[in-house]
Amino acid sequence: MTEAENKKKTELDKRYLRMATIWSENSYCKRRQVGALIVKDKMIISDGYNGTPSGFENVCEDENNVTHPYVLHAEANAITKIARSNNNSEGATLYVTDAPCIECSKLIIQAGIKRVVYARQYRLDDGLQLLKKAGIEVVFMTIEH
Repeated sequence: MTEAENKKKTELDKRYLRMATIWSENSYCKRRQVGALIVKDKMIISDGYNGTPSGFENVCEDENNVTHPYVLHAEANAITKIARSNNNSEGATLYVTDAPCIECSKLIIQAGIKRVVYARQYRLDDGLQLLKKAGIEVVFMTIEH
């Protein structure tokens, strides 16, 4: 890849990460709002943010500010949305505001996603380690506003 191509790829990565950040604002979660976009061939094929399953009240935390166990992560929402569409994520890139957890990393692998770009570290890195072990390219990139 030439220097110009690499620069353009980095600029696109930053742009999609900013879009994932904006998308995270749709989340009703108070502790942490997370957004995700799945991009294939420079087209957004799915999106997601963390929240409750369809039909549930949009309340992510209990009275003690503990996240309900049924809250879906942004990556899981984006991946399951693809399952309900005519798209597939084989070879796609996932842009997500936060490093994926181990459970979402399993879904990412199974969905055929080949690249993950994220902007915030998580206290655990087992999800990132699993992605790397599966041969998925993992890129940490800070978001510039």
